[in-house]
Amino acid sequence: MASPHLLVIDDDPDICTLLSRFLGKQGYLVDSAQRGATAKELLKKNRYQLVLCDHRLPDTDSEEMLLHIKSVSRDTAVIIITGYSDVRTAVNLMRKGAFDYVGKPLYPDEILMRVKEALASGSRQPLPQPSASQGPPADYVRGGGPHAQLLAEHITLVAPTDMTVLITGETGTGKEYVAREIHRQSKRAQAVFVAVDCGALPKELAGSELFGHVKGAFTGALGDKRGSFEQAHGGTLFLDEVGNLTYENQVKLLRVLQERRIKRVGDEKDIAVDVRVLAATNEDLYAAVAEGRFREDLLHRINEFGLDLLPLRDRPEDIMVFAHHFLEQANKRLGRGVEGFDEAVETRLKLHPWPGNLRELGNVVKRAVLLSNGATVQLNALPAEVISGTPQHRQQAQAAAGAITLDGLKSVSHSAEKQAILKALERNGFNKSRTAEMLNIDRKTLYNKLKSFGIEI
Repeated sequence: MASPHLLVIDDDPDICTLLSRFLGKQGYLVDSAQRGATAKELLKKNRYQLVLCDHRLPDTDSEEMLLHIKSVSRDTAVIIITGYSDVRTAVNLMRKGAFDYVGKPLYPDEILMRVKEALASGSRQPLPQPSASQGPPADYVRGGGPHAQLLAEHITLVAPTDMTVLITGETGTGKEYVAREIHRQSKRAQAVFVAVDCGALPKELAGSELFGHVKGAFTGALGDKRGSFEQAHGGTLFLDEVGNLTYENQVKLLRVLQERRIKRVGDEKDIAVDVRVLAATNEDLYAAVAEGRFREDLLHRINEFGLDLLPLRDRPEDIMVFAHHFLEQANKRLGRGVEGFDEAVETRLKLHPWPGNLRELGNVVKRAVLLSNGATVQLNALPAEVISGTPQHRQQAQAAAGAITLDGLKSVSHSAEKQAILKALERNGFNKSRTAEMLNIDRKTLYNKLKSFGIEI
């Protein structure tokens, strides 16, 4: 069996040399390139099973390279090499087909672990077959803070119904896990759960993936195909990053939600479907409606019940709950027996702003377990940006992420004020004192605004 062929793309010649030598000694065939243009020429000549690509290149960036790599060979796995300031971008790229990311400074054992995982698991395709599963989600973890408690209560409340739920939150906050938990607690729990990443579907083929097609509907349609709605018949369909759908497919989705019937691409007959739809997005769909990018009637249809997931930096009381969960996972996957975290490590984990949310925390813990030799994770096993974390870094990350800052409601337009108040209330477990503090207003002002908007608590 031929050795896997890898490509390293990084503008630092030392990194290219070191990774090529190290991975070559592990039995892999490795090429390297220091510019995007050079890498594209190599991709024309060779078929690579995996590409390690730096986020910042002299003539392009990792997003453009990811799209190019997938257009040439969608089976090629891509791992993004990134610095701390680009972690959020790297996590977002995973929604577009990247397998994973690895942070600098690079550690040989971590690189080897990521490469082996990518080659063993196969890449995350930009044109994925919808993933279907049954049974409870093994990785759903409930936090212990007020937001986690309220979220659990809302899931229990809405799960037995057939209401369409819109789950919002930053990338990496666990929206699909929440969707799977809703399905697990629903009356459809014994039926199929189908997950579709709308953000990874090519626009020209999204209609076929969602609604199916008949033979000859377009070039390459060699036979009839059942779409995601038909596959999810009787169960639950989860549409992740629903805001990425084209206007045409938004119209089709609205019709399906209204009439519970789909029409395959190229077909004239309707097909009845019995599907409970859950949707998710990391963008503000109200802003998308205002900008004309998303249909307002569709937003109201998918948002019969809304769940807003807090970023990890806004729920520090849950950080160690998830950290211990990821520790247990890493021990199983890596064959280690690390028992916990040193007190200094816990302090740093709680201070870090986690721009990549749960995905970043999981990666940090997994790497720490890999680098740990003792019974507990020590500081030297953490990335430098976590070790040097301060509360100020968290405040900066909140501002960068668009969180409500010291300006409070002053920076919010009147039309969006009610929505901002409702979100703040939910984030604080409907505690009025904490909500007023977050919005930088006094309690009396909050009460007056609640009354004016007709919000009763």
